[in-house]
Amino acid sequence: MSNEVHATSPSADELRRRVARGMARARADLERLVGIPSVAFAGFPIEPLEQAAAAVMDMLRAVGLDDVRLLDVPGSPPAVVGERPAPPGAPTVLLYGHYDVQPAGVEADWTSPPFTPVERDGRLYGRGAADDKSGIVMHAAALAALGADARVGVRVLIEGAEETGLGGLEELVGAQPELVAADAVVIADAGNHALGQPTLTTSLRGSLKIMVEVRTLAGPVHSGTYGGPAPDALVALIAMLATLHDAAGNVAVAGLDAAAYEGARYDEPAFRRDAGVLAGVALAGSGVIAEQLACRPAITVIGIDAPPVDGAANAVVARARAAVSVRLAPGQDPDQARSAVVAHLQAAAPWRAVLVFGDAGGGEGFQANTDGPAFAAATRALETAYGRPVSHHGQGGSIPLVAAFHKAAPDAEMILWGAEEPLARIHAPDESVDLAELERGILAEALFLAALPAAGQAGTDSPA
Repeated sequence: MSNEVHATSPSADELRRRVARGMARARADLERLVGIPSVAFAGFPIEPLEQAAAAVMDMLRAVGLDDVRLLDVPGSPPAVVGERPAPPGAPTVLLYGHYDVQPAGVEADWTSPPFTPVERDGRLYGRGAADDKSGIVMHAAALAALGADARVGVRVLIEGAEETGLGGLEELVGAQPELVAADAVVIADAGNHALGQPTLTTSLRGSLKIMVEVRTLAGPVHSGTYGGPAPDALVALIAMLATLHDAAGNVAVAGLDAAAYEGARYDEPAFRRDAGVLAGVALAGSGVIAEQLACRPAITVIGIDAPPVDGAANAVVARARAAVSVRLAPGQDPDQARSAVVAHLQAAAPWRAVLVFGDAGGGEGFQANTDGPAFAAATRALETAYGRPVSHHGQGGSIPLVAAFHKAAPDAEMILWGAEEPLARIHAPDESVDLAELERGILAEALFLAALPAAGQAGTDSPA
């Protein structure tokens, strides 16, 4: 990062005023994006993805990035890239987000239509309002607030298939590391531990998704005529899955690592409220909640293919399949972890049932460097924007691209933040973003970008 002395940046108060004046435009941009059903999973139309990419390109051009283009990503929708070169001696910052969203699910579960942005009590509702179209708006609005005062090089990278886990952009970044060459990387696809609590994400768990199919019979057979000695594939699958955890709910697979946790705590009442745990239901696992979420493995059965209850035939099941989601401690090798889970399930299979495994993707976790000048500048920016101290939290979720960024640009500091928080209900019905939280996030990013040229100079005044 440069040590060259730069001209005085706009004050924090001036940036606060600029961000406030720009919120009507930022909200209009967010509403336009939320209104586009840009789902990248197989079976959904491609046209909304093209519309979302075009909208992002419009936003980047409107904030002064002249070099805006589509980047072809093999096997995935195109990414949007916008660039402005750094002034002599100034650092370059990469701003990342994604324009694709999770499927809406059952529309009847939503209070208002998922792709019709609606404000209620200061929150804007709609699929992608938080994850991650708010992140795109944060980047654009922060650049708009700075205008000509943005004395850093800027590279914006907005992808279109983050939610699918396809990994196309990770592979492209690995092959072309110059795409993400930067002194600092800002990933606006995280969020705050609680509404109004400024948070920097310091770690991410890795992830795996393993498909396991159990086969025991050539086809279903009558449960009266053959039930008993005929091995039931669904019973076998249930028995196998039940061994993945011990009686307390801790993961019981040998070979899955845990890591040390140094972040803030997560109080049980807050966790129960945020997760929607029913009254009287005990939490699974043992130990500190924040440590369980950030640095220990977790295994979730996210789907089972078996005969549905309605209309079920009175027959022994011949085949059953499950999708198993595995979250990994930061630093765990995904290939080793996959081998450990597969070996565990193989050992647990009764009756020498035939097992067929499939891999549905995943990625490595991440541990941030919290000692660098960019991280310090981000901390000051958040504290100024929110008026309270910053907390550090490990995130239980996964963003595989972060590890790819780190490998391609190992000297770049990774800043993970965003306008998401527990009330945002990302991936669930009634997803939303708090508009005041979004405004604070935009201000923090503008303050950070203004301070970045001087971040490496001890004692240099900055707007944060």
